[in-house]
Amino acid sequence: MSTTPPPEGAPRPAEVVQAEIRALMQETGGWLWGPTRDRYEQLRDEWIAADRGEMATAA
Repeated sequence: MSTTPPPEGAPRPAEVVQAEIRALMQETGGWLWGPTRDRYEQLRDEWIAADRGEMATAA
């Protein structure tokens, strides 16, 4: 699974980001420390933005 952020202006779908979060949690057994925690927080923020964007598009 890719951990490369998307190019500017090309957000990934929330579903894709959520899958990456789940994979990260599986790989770490749910323990988030240091760089892993930082990556989780980046993905979480990306997922929130993508989810809000999809909700706005659907409305």
